[in-house]
Amino acid sequence: MATSTTATATVAPDEKRRHRQVLQALSGLLLGMFVSMLASTVVSTSLPVIVHDLEGDQAAFTWVITATLLTTAISTPIWGKLADLFNRKLLIQIAIVIFVLATAAAGFSQSPEMMIGFRAVQGIGAGGLAALSQVIMADIISPRERGRYMGLFGAVMAVATVGGPLLGGVITDTLGWRWNFFVAIPFAVLALIMLQRTLHLPARAKRKVSIDYIGIVLLSVSVSLLLIWITGAGDSYDWWSTETVLMVGGALLGVALFVITELRAKEPLVPLTLFRNRTFTLAVIASIATGIAMFGTSVFLSQYMQMARGATPTEAGLMTIPMIAGLLIASIVIGALITRYGHWKPYLITGGILLIAGSFLLSTIHYDTNFALVSLYMFLLGAGVGMTMQNLVLIVQNTAKPTEMGVASSGVAFFRSLGGTIGVSVMGAALASSATTLFGDRKADIGAALAKLGEQGAALGEQLQSGTIPQVSALPEGIRVIIEDIYAQAIAQSFLIAVPVAVISLIAIVFLPNVPLTRMTTSERVAASEADLATVSTPQGMDALAATGTVTTTDAAPAASDAPSRRR
Repeated sequence: MATSTTATATVAPDEKRRHRQVLQALSGLLLGMFVSMLASTVVSTSLPVIVHDLEGDQAAFTWVITATLLTTAISTPIWGKLADLFNRKLLIQIAIVIFVLATAAAGFSQSPEMMIGFRAVQGIGAGGLAALSQVIMADIISPRERGRYMGLFGAVMAVATVGGPLLGGVITDTLGWRWNFFVAIPFAVLALIMLQRTLHLPARAKRKVSIDYIGIVLLSVSVSLLLIWITGAGDSYDWWSTETVLMVGGALLGVALFVITELRAKEPLVPLTLFRNRTFTLAVIASIATGIAMFGTSVFLSQYMQMARGATPTEAGLMTIPMIAGLLIASIVIGALITRYGHWKPYLITGGILLIAGSFLLSTIHYDTNFALVSLYMFLLGAGVGMTMQNLVLIVQNTAKPTEMGVASSGVAFFRSLGGTIGVSVMGAALASSATTLFGDRKADIGAALAKLGEQGAALGEQLQSGTIPQVSALPEGIRVIIEDIYAQAIAQSFLIAVPVAVISLIAIVFLPNVPLTRMTTSERVAASEADLATVSTPQGMDALAATGTVTTTDAAPAASDAPSRRR
């Protein structure tokens, strides 16, 4: 009995000390994530104003968003691979510097093209933050314990995703939109200092590395060609045209060469062996739909509030709170339940159903739809994203080999970003096409409304014909209602695109292997593997290594080595 009491007394201080160490390590990481989220969300509500001031059209609006998502998607697996090869702490500090400097530079943009260029560089840093934050979390927190800290992540997300758009709207309405790009700089400096002081990762064995430069180029070219084609098709050229053949053919050829390169590369950018793991493959499919729901709908919801309901940037920030609330509440509550009970699949299935419901219901909205209903639809969509987004990464990390944790984590993030990028491009192209058609259908109504305004109507008519996005809140009442109706219909039709993809996501989630969550961090799994390797001298001993995930590439339940007693 005395022995048991002593053991219990020893474990409790160990657990408290470990909890304190995790919180210390997370402080700088959380601030770094806050910087990236704030710099992105603070601009979201002012984008219609930015594109209007820079005299851009709907295609420019789409590309201001897509440029960041494109480079984020392309760079995410690159950063993930680098995380398996180099110092992760240094890499995330470099990512923050790239992200914030590019964000600040975007504030000096004088044209849509200049803005798009700086936003593209911004995405490179964002890709690093997306990939490295997940990898580092796996280093210091086990999958089973992750939910215990979801409250902290939820608090950061709440401040950035709710406070960012509100702050951005206020800054835009008072100081001008350019100041939105400078607000994250002091937070970035503080994040770099805190990461240097608080983040201490286990030392890793040095080894000779080889970077897959050819794979990087092929992946970049393939994805870029595909998105450029999607954005321009039906506007700059026909869907069936020479340009389509060249760009789609080039993208397919690039993908084929990329696969061949990855099979031959010594250190492949995306190891194709990952797809032997059923959890990874199905999580990737589900992540694509999550990306479309998260990025596509959030981008165009902000545009809906301003273009279809005449809201100012500040008001648009307030009006999108229901979606953010759904995301935060779902991610925090479900994270805590997963940690407490260890079950994750029922929550993911529920999240998949909510994604379908939210996407479909948003496709039914009009400019005068009761805002209580719009809020409910946004909340359902946000809850679906909150239940699926982080948990898909979690279950992949649970089954991935420790030596491939970087590429496995970034692989899921890559396809989520790619899904979001393609989603924004397709939805933006559909929106532009629908708006053009609807403007043609309402030409007589628009002409009559403009005629009543005299000289002011003539100037507005020239602006609308040029394709420049109007500032709806400043339009006279007669023409404003017509423009709101047109954009509401066009945006609602674009939301419908997310529905079939969300159905595919739910099917993928249903077939995910229900593997229990391990209580070991990546660092502990590596240490356990090295200890086993040092003691194994017979072929039979390889069975012990398989339990840690070092030699297996298939889904398997955590072995006895994952038990808490082994960790302590």
